[in-house]
Amino acid sequence: MRRQHRTKIVATLGPGTATAEAIESLFDAGVDVFRLNFSHGAHEEHKARLDAIRDLERRSARPIAVMLDLQGPKLRIGVFKDGPIELAEGDKFRLDLDKAPGDQHRVTLPHPEIFQALDAGSDLLLDDGRIKLTVEGCGSDHANCVVAVGGPLSERKGVNVPGVLLPLSPLTEKDRADLEYGLTLGVDWVALSFVQRPEDIVEARALIQGKAGIMAKLEKPSAIAALEEIVQEADAVMVARGDLGVEMPPEDVPVLQRRIIHCCRTAGKPVVVATQMLDSMVERPVPTRAEASDVATAVYSGADAVMLSAETAVGDYPVEAVDMMNRIIERVERDPVYREGIEAQKQRPEPTTADAVAMAAAQVASTLNVNAIATYTTSGSTTLRIARERPVAPILGLTPRDDTARRLAVVWGVHPARVPDAKDLDDMSSTATHQAKIDGFGKDGDRIVITAGVPFSTPGKTNLLRIARIGGATETG
Repeated sequence: MRRQHRTKIVATLGPGTATAEAIESLFDAGVDVFRLNFSHGAHEEHKARLDAIRDLERRSARPIAVMLDLQGPKLRIGVFKDGPIELAEGDKFRLDLDKAPGDQHRVTLPHPEIFQALDAGSDLLLDDGRIKLTVEGCGSDHANCVVAVGGPLSERKGVNVPGVLLPLSPLTEKDRADLEYGLTLGVDWVALSFVQRPEDIVEARALIQGKAGIMAKLEKPSAIAALEEIVQEADAVMVARGDLGVEMPPEDVPVLQRRIIHCCRTAGKPVVVATQMLDSMVERPVPTRAEASDVATAVYSGADAVMLSAETAVGDYPVEAVDMMNRIIERVERDPVYREGIEAQKQRPEPTTADAVAMAAAQVASTLNVNAIATYTTSGSTTLRIARERPVAPILGLTPRDDTARRLAVVWGVHPARVPDAKDLDDMSSTATHQAKIDGFGKDGDRIVITAGVPFSTPGKTNLLRIARIGGATETG
């Protein structure tokens, strides 16, 4: 099944899309990557969904990526003795480590690491930013605050500490157990929540040991301060706009989204834009015009993928949401202005053989109007460098490895395919042209560009470019 869209679609599975039939319907509508949100659901439920995806993958003969999204540390207040309270501007309110149920004047915040990081004047946001407290004085076990923005407050609401680098690992004990389980299932990507610094990714990489790619979720202002370093350390990045929007002014989020995308494009790392893209379709069969424009903006910006969360996990119209996102992407990518924008965003190649070949492949593909660029890759790095060029021709990511093929499913413009390792140059050409034909990228006589590394099966050795005809001989070597 050949997709027409270049920008990929990530969809979250949940109670509304738990069956094999629902998963297949989402896939048929255009999903390239399925997200398993480990903030919700039992391990057995996630396993059943992954098993259904792998069965679908076998029947469709198309690699499908599975993303495990870790919950990360959830900072929450405790409970109230007499139910929800009402805070008014100017009220005094205390957060502390006392486990006793809270009241109108105080509540438990069972996170000593937060108190260690606070200073007088620091702000605390509760309940997704609906309540704002300003710290007047604090110690190692408490913070005396004044209410800056009031409202109703119920138990176990989340706490955000904007502008403060918290001494917290992004991996809780729950996350470590979820990660271990997910890796045994064979997930392809691990979305790491609460990333604040590049060291957080190093910590996760030591546990993952190459069994999955690491996607850093950027949802903290502290992560933006170390953006370039985090992008270099991660395998991919997610723009988690919901949490960013809590801790930053709303007007800053679109600017940061563009900045993150640009940084990832420069580094040649996949970037996913997420959160509330078609949120109204949780309850309605059509999105707002603003939501359609939001998806289009991410596509115009050159993002590798856009993501649906509640729309497909618990929404009433999951297939319609995927179909709508697919239609928006395809419409934007047919717009001549889209191509002009992509060309204007071209990144300067690095002084490496791989980048020289990638740039040449994109140029040859455009000059000769070939049907596809076929890239032989073991680790995926060759295909990523081609995708960084955002060529006019679609990209066939050819690899002998299932894990590499699946990870490439999130990358812009890439149609991954698992093929045997090439034995020699003639075998390389015949395999690439055959795959292009059976996957619908051309017919006999059409040309494709092929990139590879010699000797074969050597990661990071891209040094060869060929032009070949489907059903015919190699034109040039």
